[in-house]
Order: sequence, then structure tokens, then C-alpha cells
Amino acid sequence: MDSSIREATLGDHAAVVQIEHRAGLLFVGTPMEDIADDEAVTAEEFAAVVATGAAWVHVCEGIVVGYLLAERLDDAGHVEQVSVDPAWSGRRIGAALLDRASAWAAEQGLDALTLTTFVHVPWNAPYYRRLGFRELSPERWGAELAARVGAEAEHGLGRWPRIVMGRPTSLQP
Repeated sequence: MDSSIREATLGDHAAVVQIEHRAGLLFVGTPMEDIADDEAVTAEEFAAVVATGAAWVHVCEGIVVGYLLAERLDDAGHVEQVSVDPAWSGRRIGAALLDRASAWAAEQGLDALTLTTFVHVPWNAPYYRRLGFRELSPERWGAELAARVGAEAEHGLGRWPRIVMGRPTSLQP
């Protein structure tokens, strides 16, 4: 399989939207079906992350099949979104993107990579645990991460159990 990770470009936005839509379809028929209708990253939001150098796509056989958008929150790299086209799941694409984000965070002098995720979705918290992420209690959150958790709850994600997880940037499973 010809596969690589590269920095995202503005031209990747359409592929990212399609991946997000396909990944959202996994929630259809579940109690979390509303997630399938969640809006994908806008062109403006995508351009802002691309401009920071914290957006990557995973390309297999010439096709963008996964992506990760990151940012700095407090003193950690933070995964804003990571998605893989379900047709390409099970090939460690998400894990490779997370490792790339960890490397970016380490390059920025940050010691951890954090993310927020659903507790009971198999491809969320259980998956991240297998990749070395551990739950972070609220007393370990910085002000920016706490604000992000609050904003996600206001957006409606708080209807389902969510947690904050992190792992050291030195950990490359």
C-alpha cells in the first residue's frame, strides 16, 4: 500500500469534508445519531489550521483517506479533530496521524498531546486508550482546555459522556 502523511493544503478541504461525512455515518442507527448531522470543518476554519502548520492528511494510493487538525491549548498539543474514512479503517491510519501530531507537539516544545472524546464509542476512548492516552481529571486541565470542554458541551456534545485524554509526546506506541 502506497501511503504517506503530509501537511494539509487548502486543496484538501473537499476531501476532509467527505471523510468527516463518511465517518459521521457510523453513528446512524445509534443513540448518538445526531452526530452524523454535525457540520464538518468550514473552509475558513480549515484554512486557519492549515496556516499554522498543524493540519495533516494521510494519503493512500493517491487518495486522502484521513486527516488530523491540531492546535496548541495551554501547554499541550491538542487534537481538534481526527477522522479516517471508514473504508480505510483498521490500517493504523489514525494511529499514524496521532503520532505525527505528537511529533509536531514535541517540535513545539510541548510535553503532551490532548483530545476530547466520547467515552462509550469503540472507535473513540477505547481506541485512544490502546494508543497510550489516559483520562485527565479536570484539575489537570489548563484554562484553555477547560474552555474548549465547555464550548463542546454548549455545542451539544455534552449530551453523551465525554472525557479529556492525554499522552506524553514522547510516547510513540
